[in-house]
Amino acid sequence: MIDRHGLFVAPALARFIEERALPGTDISPDGFWSGLAALFARLAPENAALLARRDALQARIDAWYREGGSLDGDEQRRFLEQIGYLVPEPAPFTIDPGAVDDEVARLAGPQLVVPMLNARFLLNAANARWGSLYDALYGSDAILPPTPAQGYDPVRGAAVIDWVRGFLDETLPIAGSWRSISDMAAAVATLKDPGLFAGRSEKGWLFRHHGLHIEIVIDRTHPIGRDDRAGIADVVLEAALTTICDLEDSVAAVDAEDKVAGYANWLGLIDGTLSAQFEKDGRTATRTLAEDRRYTAPDGRAFTLPGRSLLFVRNVGHLMTTPAIRLADGREAPEGILDAVVTSLIASRSGHGSPNGRNRAIYIVKPKMHGPEEAAFADRLFDAVEDMLGLERHRIRIGVMDEERRTSANLAACIHAVKDRIVFINTGFLDRTGDEIHTAMRAGPVVRKNAVKATDWIAAYEDRNVQIGLACGFAGRAQVGKGMWAAPDRMADMLAQKGAHPMTGASTAWVPSPTAATLHATHYHAIDVAARQKARTGEPIAPLETLLTPPVASDGHWTATEIAEELDNNAQGLLGYVVRWIDQGVGCSKVPDIHDIGLMEDRATLRISAQHIANWLLHGVIDADQVEDALRRMAAKVDQQNAGDPAYRTMAPALDDSLAFRAARALIFEGAAQPNGYTEPLLHRFRLMAKQGEAARAHA
Repeated sequence: MIDRHGLFVAPALARFIEERALPGTDISPDGFWSGLAALFARLAPENAALLARRDALQARIDAWYREGGSLDGDEQRRFLEQIGYLVPEPAPFTIDPGAVDDEVARLAGPQLVVPMLNARFLLNAANARWGSLYDALYGSDAILPPTPAQGYDPVRGAAVIDWVRGFLDETLPIAGSWRSISDMAAAVATLKDPGLFAGRSEKGWLFRHHGLHIEIVIDRTHPIGRDDRAGIADVVLEAALTTICDLEDSVAAVDAEDKVAGYANWLGLIDGTLSAQFEKDGRTATRTLAEDRRYTAPDGRAFTLPGRSLLFVRNVGHLMTTPAIRLADGREAPEGILDAVVTSLIASRSGHGSPNGRNRAIYIVKPKMHGPEEAAFADRLFDAVEDMLGLERHRIRIGVMDEERRTSANLAACIHAVKDRIVFINTGFLDRTGDEIHTAMRAGPVVRKNAVKATDWIAAYEDRNVQIGLACGFAGRAQVGKGMWAAPDRMADMLAQKGAHPMTGASTAWVPSPTAATLHATHYHAIDVAARQKARTGEPIAPLETLLTPPVASDGHWTATEIAEELDNNAQGLLGYVVRWIDQGVGCSKVPDIHDIGLMEDRATLRISAQHIANWLLHGVIDADQVEDALRRMAAKVDQQNAGDPAYRTMAPALDDSLAFRAARALIFEGAAQPNGYTEPLLHRFRLMAKQGEAARAHA
């Protein structure tokens, strides 16, 4: 470790900061490290006090349930007010984040979340601002089941073209139908709303509907266009307006090496140099960031549209520490503080037209905050980072993840604490349910995991998020978001179901892939989100008492078969995720579920599964022997599901030798004692052990 103003810094991090992140800024290495040391000295104790406050509140809640505290929402509200968990509602107010990019404030469309440690995924996501609707439909099960046919399937292609023409009829109505046009100019001349026509490119006709662009590409030399009466070769949609580049739940970043890799990719995105090579059709291909798109307006004026998503960066929450820096007393530094400084430093290097916005705003998503005290701390942290880096006040904007019970219950107060920089709120079923289970751990056995979705508190949670956001003035100023579609291979189901998100008035929702972003974009053409927000503004806010009623089973009497099914499902999902996290350092991937359906999983999935088993174990629904048996059987199943992965390390032959299996056991049997039910401390411990073993084998 290298001494930098009393901080002991991993050499890899020191080199990255001094040789790559600082050059081109007005900040000297000495100024950076002295500023960082002062910032840690001031804010690390506050960070620690907030975590102690979490523990103290949870201890009071545990005691309430142990002593027979009522599950009634009204009685719980009074108790939580008494202990300071609930704070008074702020007087009505309107957020004022200042100049915010249209993608965040005024447009509605899909949002991608992508792990920062994978350069290729990052580039795919950043470039998913535009996507071929033909390709998305043809290459997925969206309208027809996948076919094994080699080469172009004309039947499938005809079905795609017919679907897209129907979409155009609904979105860009003309006299007649897009299915029968033979001349593009003649069709455009009959648009029922001429204002939808936005311009031309070399081969395309550009339209704008509900704020989103559609480009119809004409190319009679193209294999599709040459057989089309109008020469239409493709229909390209503006899709992923925004992308969250993630340093949190979707990555396995446990040491300085991992952190530097993530920071370096963020730097490559911001300065436009990131690239990735991969094998495709037997050849090496290189992917880089897309260029902006050039058009000519109907009045002859030249203009460009962004070729890339607007980028957010998700920092870690307040809980974690990092061995990349140790404080003067030898303790690991709070990782969230380091993330705030380094990601802001990198993002501040960019100018107008950069991937992080025309307004030069720095968009940071802050996860796993508990209540307004912690939101206010994040606001002070960002103030301090702006001062340290010489940035104007509120240059750093915040996205607040509404995924912890104390935040949901105090959402208006949380928003008020960051009202001058907030640009985003969203909901997330998995983390929010994991926290709900942990908070009510001693209240009784919770319902089966899938049944949680039908409980009243979940409906209140989803409604309150939108209702409170709109009451605080988010319409036209900030994003209201909804959670992830987790099944990337089930696009037909997504098309059928995910339109429910914009119908709520949410201006964005998470998708797992560029293909999903393109398909989900069609929902924002079908639904006018601005109109939905206007209709819901002023709507009575769902009762807090409903939100505070935990999903505890009324009788807890399940059959032995039901209990075994639930336990196996949780154990398989937990092992399937953990084995990649621990052994391969993969924080997000398509993990087969117990029915062999690939689900895009991150740490939130693990949290709910581990907490659910821990809850049933605590209340005697299951016993330790049942858990051990399920883990052994599911380890064999997960091994079989990963048989085609040459990097995979099997668990079942020697369970005690598998760090991944041992981590899974710890997550369950130590789950009730983990801080707020988080999985990170245990995952990091076992992943570091795995990396040390890898290093020892490499040097043997």
